[in-house]
Amino acid sequence: MTTDPPEAWADLIEGLTLLAQYPADESDPLHCSHDTLHVCADETAFTADEIARLDQLGFMVHRDGGFYSYRFGSA
Repeated sequence: MTTDPPEAWADLIEGLTLLAQYPADESDPLHCSHDTLHVCADETAFTADEIARLDQLGFMVHRDGGFYSYRFGSA
């Protein structure tokens, strides 16, 4: 018997699935620092709708490129 994952798990999986479409670093796509998850994805390749969905899921565009999340950080 399978059950649906908890909402946070489903959001994380959906977000990472979207972000994996446009990797900026294929060998080291993720890292955590200072309670923040950083995702190396090419933010310029995403549509406005995709960016909005990622924001709803907890992934924001970083001013220096890529995405970050406090929701899925290391704390």
